[in-house]
Amino acid sequence: METVVKKHFFSDLSVMLGRSMRHISRSMDTIVTVTIMPIAMMLLFVYVFGGAIDSGMDNYVNYLLPGILLIAIASGISYTAFRLFTDVQRGIFERFHSMPISRSTLLWGHVLTSLVSNAISVVVIILVALIMGFRSSAGVLPWLAVAGILALFTLALTWVAAIAGLSAKSVDGASAFSYPLIFLPFISSAFVPTESMPKVVRAFAENQPVTSIVEAIRALLSGQPVGNDIWTALAWCVGILIVAYFFAMRVYKNRV
Repeated sequence: METVVKKHFFSDLSVMLGRSMRHISRSMDTIVTVTIMPIAMMLLFVYVFGGAIDSGMDNYVNYLLPGILLIAIASGISYTAFRLFTDVQRGIFERFHSMPISRSTLLWGHVLTSLVSNAISVVVIILVALIMGFRSSAGVLPWLAVAGILALFTLALTWVAAIAGLSAKSVDGASAFSYPLIFLPFISSAFVPTESMPKVVRAFAENQPVTSIVEAIRALLSGQPVGNDIWTALAWCVGILIVAYFFAMRVYKNRV
């Protein structure tokens, strides 16, 4: 019986994932929009502000890239909230619930689509960074570790987006939650070392999740010792993921 349930879950999930991915493929402007803004920001900071910023690295794009990747992901998950809100408003969930399918796959389809679309954006941004002079001495394992951290970060924020998409009263409300998340890397070590910040701002910057995630990715890509940053980054990502998943499923059951 358990085998049958698992079989139906994964087959239903593949259908929901295919449905969401078709929406993405028919609206590539979503990925383009999410990718262009971080790339424009990277160009601006490297070629306009980079010469005035003392990052402690010879190549500022090497210092900047981890923060740009997190901004891209934070921008991308707003579309997950928008698509979920649209499905709720159009009664799509009710139609699927009238069919013999696993209900949780409706959410997981959107979540996995977010993971895939954001991965595409991240790859494009890294390619542009390579053209701009980004270089990494990291081997295969550090790159896999970076991919794992970014995937966890994407999953965590996507479940936060699910809460917004299911509970919002308007389209603007569904996507507006992402603005503070996009702004958070600016108050971290993503663009400048925290030592240059005022005491109060520095205290916040050094104890918020983005800084530890940025520092872990930066150390991995530069081949430097990671220290405790990677464990702090993983703890933040896993903690946010668990809490957001719990509340997203609760809102989903109450709303639908």
